[in-house]
Amino acid sequence: MVIPLVKGKKAEEAIAILSAVKKRASGYAIDLLKSAVANAKGNVQGLDTSTLYIAKMIADPGPMLKRFRAASMGRAGSIHKHTSHLTVELDVLRLKTGAAAETKAAEKSKIKKAKTVQAPNKEMKEKEAGHKEKKRKIHKK
Repeated sequence: MVIPLVKGKKAEEAIAILSAVKKRASGYAIDLLKSAVANAKGNVQGLDTSTLYIAKMIADPGPMLKRFRAASMGRAGSIHKHTSHLTVELDVLRLKTGAAAETKAAEKSKIKKAKTVQAPNKEMKEKEAGHKEKKRKIHKK
């Protein structure tokens, strides 16, 4: 499982992380990332590759190679050789500056405060208690 290690990281940082991982899949992922960075650089003129990050990376099942191996008493045992498709999507890291970043931070703090401030009041508790009693009466019949 090398994909969770690099999701959301910068492309250059992800290649460095994957080169230290001792898994066979890391080699394939490194080649895929290098190819994706080269494609992005070639398709978009003036693109700074240091601003690219991994927006999405998925490993989907690919075609299965079915083979047979001789087994005892004239039977054949099936062998399934699984393959996979690696998909990577790169995106440009956009830095927010000035008032836009401040308003975004203020919105996040308001959301966090709103989540922590909400507490059930007495009326809600009474309604829930009445509802539970009705359920119990129905089930007792």
